[in-house]
Amino acid sequence: MGEERRGYLYGLTAYVLWGFFPIYFKLLAPSPPLEILAHRVIWSVIFISLVLLVARNRRFLGRILRDRRLLGGITLAAVLIGVNWATYIYGVNSSRVVETALGYFITPLLVVLLGVTVQRERLRLWQWIAVGVGGLAVAVLTADYGHLPYIALTLAASFGSYSLIKKRLSLPPAEGLFVESAVLAVPALGYLAWLNATGGAEFGHVSAGHTVLMLLSGVATAVPLLLFAGAANRVPLVGIGILQYVAPILQLACGVLLFHEPMPPARLAGFGLVWIALIIFTVDGLRGARAAKGRTAAASAAATAEPAAALPPR
Repeated sequence: MGEERRGYLYGLTAYVLWGFFPIYFKLLAPSPPLEILAHRVIWSVIFISLVLLVARNRRFLGRILRDRRLLGGITLAAVLIGVNWATYIYGVNSSRVVETALGYFITPLLVVLLGVTVQRERLRLWQWIAVGVGGLAVAVLTADYGHLPYIALTLAASFGSYSLIKKRLSLPPAEGLFVESAVLAVPALGYLAWLNATGGAEFGHVSAGHTVLMLLSGVATAVPLLLFAGAANRVPLVGIGILQYVAPILQLACGVLLFHEPMPPARLAGFGLVWIALIIFTVDGLRGARAAKGRTAAASAAATAEPAAALPPR
């Protein structure tokens, strides 16, 4: 199997696992969202520690602790991913899986807006059109819900901002997840201690299966991320961009087909507008990547031809 094909397999597996997360987190009820989040953080730290121990990679901690700017960036990233995880768990366990899927559908469009406002990037015409259609979709869905789809918008804003910070930090996935989880582990441990002291903890009191699933939440968090890292190193960015729609499609299917959440015509119309925006965005991205590849090939051909042209005639 070639490296690129292996990368697509890793990426598809990661997004399929993320796509079925609603089923997993539904099984963690009746634990409240914050208890699930706290256990997810703590068991992630433990699992990634074992991965790094096997890989014998401990030097990165010293570099992070010596660099205050890097440590500050990781702390901010940890807060954002904590907000994202908590919002997602809350959305799933309050029977709003469809809205969580919407959040990950609109994340690429929000990332584009962050690129304009934060990175000062310039958008092409069709990118602006995609963002405009996405904005119209949010307006339609707001009218349908009777309020802003705040779960979807919080998921998109937190993950989009997290992605932007991670891009600037350029940390390897395992090391990054370890430090982010370690930052969140202190308040997580404090919350669990308080929960146990007040008798509100569900962990260990529901069933053996529930306890095992809570213990495995760290593995469930880390494995798709590590698979995604393997894909990102082997698959072109355009391929990753297309694969990212697998997860919200599966989440939407879980919400509608498995959990029987309502999908009235107005909501379906809003999702339709989101999908139109994503199609415009993806097609424009493919055209842009093809044009950039053509320019690179032309520049390479020109560079190769110049020395030949400079040779004296024989």
